[in-house]
Amino acid sequence: MKNLRLVSTFVLLLSAATFADSTPSGMLTLLRQVDYLDNRAKEPMVVEHPSGTLFVSGYGAGQDGPQTIPRLWKSSDGGNSWNPVKVGDQASGASGNSDVDLAVAPDGTLYLVSMWFDPKTSEGTQIVVGVSVDSGETWRWTTLSKQRFDDRPWVAVARDGTAHVIWNDGSVYHTMSRDHGRTWSTPKQICSHGGSSHLAVSESGDVAVRVTPLSASGNKFTEGVDLVLVSRDGGATWTQHPVPGERNWAMWAAGATPRWVEPLAWDSDHHLYLLWTQVDGVWLSRSDDWGTTWKKWRIAESHGDTLSYYPYLTARKSGELAAAWYSGASANLHWEVCALQVGASHSAPQSSCSTPLTTDSWSDGDDSKGVAPERDTAGEYLPVAFLRNGDVAVVTPIQNRTSKRFGFTFWEFKRTPAK
Repeated sequence: MKNLRLVSTFVLLLSAATFADSTPSGMLTLLRQVDYLDNRAKEPMVVEHPSGTLFVSGYGAGQDGPQTIPRLWKSSDGGNSWNPVKVGDQASGASGNSDVDLAVAPDGTLYLVSMWFDPKTSEGTQIVVGVSVDSGETWRWTTLSKQRFDDRPWVAVARDGTAHVIWNDGSVYHTMSRDHGRTWSTPKQICSHGGSSHLAVSESGDVAVRVTPLSASGNKFTEGVDLVLVSRDGGATWTQHPVPGERNWAMWAAGATPRWVEPLAWDSDHHLYLLWTQVDGVWLSRSDDWGTTWKKWRIAESHGDTLSYYPYLTARKSGELAAAWYSGASANLHWEVCALQVGASHSAPQSSCSTPLTTDSWSDGDDSKGVAPERDTAGEYLPVAFLRNGDVAVVTPIQNRTSKRFGFTFWEFKRTPAK
């Protein structure tokens, strides 16, 4: 959970983005939009099991009181209907009320990580990971850390089934499991300062970690820590690389771009990608040498006072990516998703994008002070995933106290070639 909720403090005007260095090749056409109402699902994550079952996680105080265990839902019919998954109880180690992430191994082993956040101190206190080898029916839980400032866990799995988890407390830590989560390596500090902004693992087992200045739920800031860490030996050793682009991490400054997660992704040919936003738009970069050098493109250009922020990225086949981000704020808040194809020659990406969309997510407001709810992101990213059929899926939070609507929306998009 983040101590910073800054988007609503900016006056951001909506204007259409243009695509600067990418070439439009079609559209992403919305196939279905399914609302599921249950409990809050802030900062959701979505994965597709090898069986075709879809899983979504998220967090937030429930209608019946504070959250105490990680939340998970599943769909066995391609996203048309959803049901909650029983992941255990606090006695079994399933103790979490904040940031979550999901990953699934090629053999179907499902991983769910979560943190515990103390709202009284605005500090994280614990990181746990749950593992299911039977599609969510039963779970084994392990406490990975129980330290002051524990924050922002991520999990990812290599093709051989090795699972990797990172988190931070002002330093960044890494652990892994080679036996389906039965045992985990002793956590190792891989960066002495900074936050665990994102994690990606290639099919061959290369690991990339995005490290940023903000950490420990916003309680710590280390100027100049803006790195990608890469391990080519499964986490035994790490190299540090500077990141491309320009960023202002002083998010309290007027007009600064809201930021927290800067996603990484590996494609099937072991190209490493990084997505981020600047005041002039959304940027994508690719490294063919494990983060040493980068080629970058501005894939969406901002106009006027509009800012784009809170990006997310996924990849699968060679150069095949999907990205999502927010733009604008308050009444003008919207998001969009794009499928991208980067050629081997580093030519400008081909893009197929959705129209701008909105979510049913609002700040709670304060009736006692006459503060009305306004449109809200309900987190620092929107998860995007490729489905087995090639379609693109996105999950957005539903957070509407006025209408007593809490849950998430599952969106599925199909690429439509340009006519």
